[in-house]
Amino acid sequence: MTITFSKSFWGLCSASVFLIGCGGSTGLISTPIENIDAVPLKVAELTEAQKRNWGHTDLLYDTIPGMSVDRAYSDIIGTKKGEKVIVAVLDSGIDLDHEDLKAVIWSNTAEIAGNGKDDDNNGYIDDLQGYNFLGESYNEQLEHTRIVSKKIGDANLQARAKAKLDNAYTEALQSKQQYEQIFQAVKNADVAVKEKLGKEEYTKTDVSAIKTDDASMQQHVGILLQMFNYGENIPEVMKELENGIKHFSESLNYNLNVAFNGRTTVGDDPYNLMDTTYGNGNPKNRMEEENHGTHVAGIIAAERNNGKGANGVANNVAIMSIRAVPNGDEYDKDIALGIRYAVDNGAKIINGSFGKSFSPNADWVYDAIKYAASKDVLFVHAAGNDGLNLDDPKNPNFPNDQVNNGAEIADNVITVGALTSKYGGEMVASFSNYGVINVDVFAPGAAIYSTVPNNEYAFLGGTSMAAPAVAGIAALIRSQYPDLSAPQVKKIIMQSGITTNTSVILDGDPSKASPFNKISKSGKMANAYNALILAEQVSKGKIKL
Repeated sequence: MTITFSKSFWGLCSASVFLIGCGGSTGLISTPIENIDAVPLKVAELTEAQKRNWGHTDLLYDTIPGMSVDRAYSDIIGTKKGEKVIVAVLDSGIDLDHEDLKAVIWSNTAEIAGNGKDDDNNGYIDDLQGYNFLGESYNEQLEHTRIVSKKIGDANLQARAKAKLDNAYTEALQSKQQYEQIFQAVKNADVAVKEKLGKEEYTKTDVSAIKTDDASMQQHVGILLQMFNYGENIPEVMKELENGIKHFSESLNYNLNVAFNGRTTVGDDPYNLMDTTYGNGNPKNRMEEENHGTHVAGIIAAERNNGKGANGVANNVAIMSIRAVPNGDEYDKDIALGIRYAVDNGAKIINGSFGKSFSPNADWVYDAIKYAASKDVLFVHAAGNDGLNLDDPKNPNFPNDQVNNGAEIADNVITVGALTSKYGGEMVASFSNYGVINVDVFAPGAAIYSTVPNNEYAFLGGTSMAAPAVAGIAALIRSQYPDLSAPQVKKIIMQSGITTNTSVILDGDPSKASPFNKISKSGKMANAYNALILAEQVSKGKIKL
């Protein structure tokens, strides 16, 4: 999947494979850092501004493992806009009217709004800004729940699905009960301490100063002091606990409930690929909690430097909204048709921040990915959030670009793991999957600040946030150098990244530590600055990948 840099390219800069950057569009050679292992660890806490923008920072200048996006703009791109690139966000619905997104939303100019007709004869009615393959549905089962519920596949598949379902249900139930117990304990302690202090608001210092011989009050104080490790104040902690209770309740009620059927309102047969007359032309989010697609879109393309909340990676894109990922596992049919919709309507990049461990109709998706490859469309996929080695056959993450760790089915898929803002041993997000066969590159994915519905902004984390960061780099390359193909863009991103042999902790478990350059195909973290330098060399024919 990756090819190392040719010596001819490195001859322009340095023999070191640890290069951060070696020159801008003028051809002048910048001072390279010979080995990023020489970069000092950042001791100081990130400032509020850095927290909101850390994914765009530069490891050399900021000692933060960002993608050098700001440096790419200042030193290479400048005011050059390039060609507009359509990026499809295959995800949950998007807030198409968000203040930081509405100017970058794709518009299907061949379609007439609200006339109930397929004006452009693309097979979809009133698809002005994309398409909605979920209809009015939102909550959905996980795939292994559906396999058990509908008895899909052979006995072996059903047995594996049932084992996973039983384990997941038990864990969710136990977690919900644990969160409820902690919440009640914190709530009781909060009431008791407020009464003790005689005020409604208090700080950690206030709690620490309480002196008492009362065993019950001592317990309350101990609980609150512990909770201050998880938030700046107790109301914030209680809100997080409530969110946890809600999350596990939804998992039990919908995702892991064999009796639930979230597809009823859609009205199609999700296991018949030929049943395509479903959904509608409104790919907006259906509720405030449906924020995933909006956050992903902002990472790629939130309008830059407009004085609002966030800056996207790319500066000249149109976001095509394809609503196909519910609050649960996506259907293979929706993903396959969504990919084909994106390709047929002009997308050059598709971001897929989703994934699942069972895929009964994976061939439908594989065929769609091959179709995208045939049309020179890049598919950027999230590696998944289970902290697992995807090279282990017991840990599949669909869709991928190969079967049983064999040859790639296509050369247009790039799979992305997640980084944290802390350079060093804790640089890989504890939740991120990894694998030298199944993960291509890493990118910022923990505590990423981006758009959420209703003109709001939030920090979210996951490989779902790392994938659009790379999709943004791909969009920059395809905008500035439109002659480059999808496979070339993939190779450029992988080969131009920066690497380190620093030992990193995997799955949050120090016993699983591994050199960073041994946990992905490229062994690198994506870097926009380097990618644009290499893209220019490839575009001019000076480098052959």
